[in-house]
Amino acid sequence: MSNPLYDQLFGRHAGSEKPFLHLRDGKRISYRQFLERAAQFAHVLTTQGLAPGDRLAVQVEKSPEALALYAACVQSGIVFLPLNTAYTAEEVAYFVENSGAGLLICDPGNLAQLAPVASRHGASVLTLDGGGSGSLSDLAADQPADFATVARGEDDLAAFLYTSGTTGRSKGAMLTQANLLSNAITLADIWRFSGDDELLHALPVFHTHGLFVASNVILVTGGAMIFLPKFDLDAILAELPRATSMMGVPTFYTRLLSDPRLTRECVSHMRLFVSGSAPLLAETHLQFEARTGHRILERYGMTETNMNTSNPYDGERRAGTVGFPLPGVELKITDPETGGAVAAGAVGQIEVRGPNVFKGYWQMPDKTAAELRADGFFITGDLGRVDEDGYVHIVGRNKDLIISGGYNIYPKEIELVLDEEPGVLESAVIGVPHPDFGETVVGVLVAVPGGGLDMAAVLASAAGRLARFKHPRKLVVVDELPRNTMGKVQKNILRERYRDLFVQG
Repeated sequence: MSNPLYDQLFGRHAGSEKPFLHLRDGKRISYRQFLERAAQFAHVLTTQGLAPGDRLAVQVEKSPEALALYAACVQSGIVFLPLNTAYTAEEVAYFVENSGAGLLICDPGNLAQLAPVASRHGASVLTLDGGGSGSLSDLAADQPADFATVARGEDDLAAFLYTSGTTGRSKGAMLTQANLLSNAITLADIWRFSGDDELLHALPVFHTHGLFVASNVILVTGGAMIFLPKFDLDAILAELPRATSMMGVPTFYTRLLSDPRLTRECVSHMRLFVSGSAPLLAETHLQFEARTGHRILERYGMTETNMNTSNPYDGERRAGTVGFPLPGVELKITDPETGGAVAAGAVGQIEVRGPNVFKGYWQMPDKTAAELRADGFFITGDLGRVDEDGYVHIVGRNKDLIISGGYNIYPKEIELVLDEEPGVLESAVIGVPHPDFGETVVGVLVAVPGGGLDMAAVLASAAGRLARFKHPRKLVVVDELPRNTMGKVQKNILRERYRDLFVQG
């Protein structure tokens, strides 16, 4: 038995001196150099006691070595679990415990905090910093530059990505080799990627967009990436003239538009701009096209499914829509109450089925059964409609998910933190429009009767327990939360009431 994901993404490039990564300092890493480093890492992982099917938790800064860890896991059959670098030690503790990870790789600066976390849950720890140094690299230096690829099947797990519902703790979405490979092949085809592409990559590599969309598409076609540590406006503008494509979140495009250096000449070498992870405003579409002559291609995906739909490469890229279902992906709009089909053009919940859809939630059979139907359709939790031309429109979410700057934020998690603060009787967390991030977090609090409420202290305490992108940007105090006859908080009323908090002008 072969290892389909490794063979088609990585193994096919063995020995190739073709450039794979162009770094900001002018350094170039070939496919051969990258795969040799990955092989050395695979040896380290196995000598640390990890076997095929075991989980590796990784919370490190973006670097070529961080990406090589992904390749090492695929080659050795280990399940890759990337974690947002903004997660606190408390949050990482849950992921390590829940996943049963046998090894945690973290930044050396976080070792003092995370070593006890790992030890408490039976995991060992190695370090890796943004420059590629650390105990992992030290151990890898003496390892062979080749590794016997472990046989795996398409249905074997390749990665866990943690996501959350509006209640309870985060869920580990189990992604198989087939999930990742099928999506990479499909996207490369419909977006016309080839070995000649140079993708400008400024996304993080701890979630779907930067790792399983951007990187996998380049790997499956043999192109190259201009690999930036993060979005930096000056760096992006400097690199655009030699890139052929870029994938980003809406914030990338609004920040580019804010700079007069973004011109048609600057992007004359580009063939494709892709946006995802959050809705792109129609105004941004129009402004970007007027300035550059390029119409951004918007698509729709999620942690559990990778990509589901895309606007066309050829044909109208319609602002305010996410295009059509990908080849091989079925999409239907259903009644959230009955699960039955709605009338043509009507709004309902979006369900999808295809080789991209995940296997289920790790050790959560009830959650899996509630969201993944027996016939293979996944209930996305998003509300949408399909227009008369077949374009899919996302109109809202029947879960209270907030998407800020491309990151998924789940209100319940923040509410649990706020509710524990002295002086807080109860809270409701909502997302409101924000000109830069699309949405941002607002906490609506009810104070304990007769008690004092120190807003600064509440914010400071929450900051210590939550990743930065989850921090409420504003807290407001109300006498009571609006509720329906069943006692459920009516967040739609709160969103409407506070929708203009960050509107300029």
